[in-house]
Amino acid sequence: MYRCWSAPGAIRPTVAADRSSAATGWLASDDLAGGLAQLRFEPACLVTVAAVQGSAPRESGAWMLVFADRVWGTIGGGHLEWEAQAWARQTLSSSPVLGVQRRRMALGPTLGQCCGGAVELCCEAVGLDDAPRLQHQLAPRRQPVALFGGGHVGHALVQALMPLPFRIHWVDSREAVFPDDLPPHVGTDTSDPVEAAVADMPPGSWVLIMSFSHAEDLEILRRCLERQASQADLPFIGLIGSQTKWAVFQRRLLERGVTQSQLDQVNCPIGLPGIGGKQPAVIAASVVAQLLLRCNTRL
Repeated sequence: MYRCWSAPGAIRPTVAADRSSAATGWLASDDLAGGLAQLRFEPACLVTVAAVQGSAPRESGAWMLVFADRVWGTIGGGHLEWEAQAWARQTLSSSPVLGVQRRRMALGPTLGQCCGGAVELCCEAVGLDDAPRLQHQLAPRRQPVALFGGGHVGHALVQALMPLPFRIHWVDSREAVFPDDLPPHVGTDTSDPVEAAVADMPPGSWVLIMSFSHAEDLEILRRCLERQASQADLPFIGLIGSQTKWAVFQRRLLERGVTQSQLDQVNCPIGLPGIGGKQPAVIAASVVAQLLLRCNTRL
């Protein structure tokens, strides 16, 4: 989960209400939203990893917004982050405020980190006027995920996916199953029949099917396979269920004209093999790990 850090070395679990009551609820788990909300009250320094040589805690592009007494985001923790925060606060307190600065930091004995590489950091003072630019610059590129089903596993999946680089299209015919406090990158859809939502999914969506009804699951899957056959724009289709459920679904879909090559594109059961447990959180963790592996293979 993303964190809002207080002064180096300590964790501040909540943001003071008198400073930024907007940075509560789901915002507290979203570094960018929390940091931009805090800019309404005070300036900050944006520290970014500009370049990496060798092994380092974070990749190029990682960032943190450093305020006087808190930090949103992380460049990897440890002594590196401690030193970078001190540098950022020194920049904030300088008069006049300095422009963009760069500093190379070796991850060796002097920092007490044996990564063996080096990072080049940029430090830039920012304020509220910079918020639109930062939103555009720092917002993650989100992979669209279409999730069919608002049951226990669906809720656990959304909780696990929210702080990760996914944009969720959450579908269920029952409007009452959706919580009220969802972030902007989680959209809800009460299509009825629920399979009608398949036509509205963004191209390239990864699909997860786990509705409250096996009959609904079957129809959603059939629509997905039809779309994939005609448009080839659903690179991942996952179906929750046992091997027995999948055998029944395959037989019924073959009877309705779906080909075996189409069925071979379906991931059922979903999740990484070898992870046991049927608790919603365990299933969610397994599925999210499977999706993250797909993200890595695209890089």
